[in-house]
Amino acid sequence: MKLGFDNDKYISMQSQKILERIGRFGDKLYLEFGGKLFDDYHASRVVPGFLPDTKINMLCELKDSAEIILAIHAGDIERNKIRSDIDIAYDREVLRLIDAFRKRDLYVSGVVITRYREGQAAVDSFAERLTRLGVRVYRHYPIEGYPKNPKFIISEEGFGRNDYIETTRPLVVVTAPGPGSGKLAVCLSQVYQEYSRGVRAGYAKFETFPVWNLPLTHPVNLAYEAATIDLDDMNMIDPFHLEAYGVSTVNYNRDVESFPVLNTMFTHIYGESPYKSPTDMGVNMIGYCITDDDAVCAAARQEIIRRYYQAACAFKRGRVEKEQVYKAEFIMSRAGVSVEDRHVVAAALKRAEETGAPAMAIELPDGRMITGKTGEFVGPAAGALLNTLKALAGINKNIDLLSPVVLEPIRSLKLNHFGSENPLLHSDEVLYALSISAATNPTAALAMQQIPKLRGCEAHSSVMLASADRSVYRKLGLNCTSEPNRQGNKLYL
Repeated sequence: MKLGFDNDKYISMQSQKILERIGRFGDKLYLEFGGKLFDDYHASRVVPGFLPDTKINMLCELKDSAEIILAIHAGDIERNKIRSDIDIAYDREVLRLIDAFRKRDLYVSGVVITRYREGQAAVDSFAERLTRLGVRVYRHYPIEGYPKNPKFIISEEGFGRNDYIETTRPLVVVTAPGPGSGKLAVCLSQVYQEYSRGVRAGYAKFETFPVWNLPLTHPVNLAYEAATIDLDDMNMIDPFHLEAYGVSTVNYNRDVESFPVLNTMFTHIYGESPYKSPTDMGVNMIGYCITDDDAVCAAARQEIIRRYYQAACAFKRGRVEKEQVYKAEFIMSRAGVSVEDRHVVAAALKRAEETGAPAMAIELPDGRMITGKTGEFVGPAAGALLNTLKALAGINKNIDLLSPVVLEPIRSLKLNHFGSENPLLHSDEVLYALSISAATNPTAALAMQQIPKLRGCEAHSSVMLASADRSVYRKLGLNCTSEPNRQGNKLYL
């Protein structure tokens, strides 16, 4: 994939912008960190050149003056909400994030459970678990009329009812396992409570998307809408910024709706607000670091198509309503793309038609299409991986990397001892077998050396993949989509 972003420039500019904003307020800055600090694969797909851990690496440059608060919505704990890109529940993701922050010597001051209500057993259990693990836990409560009743919100019965989170450093980053966790309310509550304690604290927002200084219908901004259709987010021109400065900038509905609360609160505390618009609140510099707009637009359009397939498959699995599929289709039309623009789709469907069985295709960076069919021992996802590794290594496609002598015992173990009803091996199983074979087989070893080259390749399946195959493709960095078709009559995928 052609790069279109200067990652080093971004880290430098973004760090400097945050430091400038800290100096603007005096004692302390609460920085709402939108998006993902770690593993931001959406950003790396949409803006090629942006590395998945760019934001955490930038934050590490400020670690001596920073601490982190993690926010999680009580309802997401109750519903066991899953972070779809890595298939992990939000409560477990909180623990993973704390470990990841600590590994980088970043200080985590605590976890705040937002919109907490008495009697939520799963939430209370999670809070108790965190406490036993030595993590401080705070509770913030639902506020009637939020965000449209500023007078009540900014009172002792509103923000004043929340637990006060003890912080000690000038930069307090408020982040979360996913969107809709209540980060903004946590920041505003803390600013209010700091003021009541004689501390002059400020607020700023670091939201990667939508990009405020790109056009409203730029593919990068449309890709953000496609990624958040479950939240009903909608990009829009910031009306406050347009009125104040006569300049059109892009924001999204939740920030625009919440801005009057922040504006009223700052006026209440300081006598005037430092911000005239939601755009003013932001510190995002990503738009200044795009070096090739054509490359970025092309990548974003592909992400929009991938998000359509994701929604279609989620609907087929019964996880979302049909409305989300309609929204994804509408965003595709706004971006001027269709599934035909994802070339790997046609290759997978053609192979499936030729063989009369599920098939998979992988597109290499040089445009080559490698396919995998349903075989005697392996499913199409595993077959496509093996064939792609052979192509990358220059191994003759007629050479078997794994012989039936190796594969049969694995299949027997699955069927006779693990209770599996599927005689075909998944991607993880064939890769384990290949890695073992590589110890004595130079050809297998050559194929194994190609695995890093899979990252960034496009892949498509004619049927929805099993969770084991989806997980492997995701971990290897392939951008995988599937037709919203079940394989046979299987309900569990």
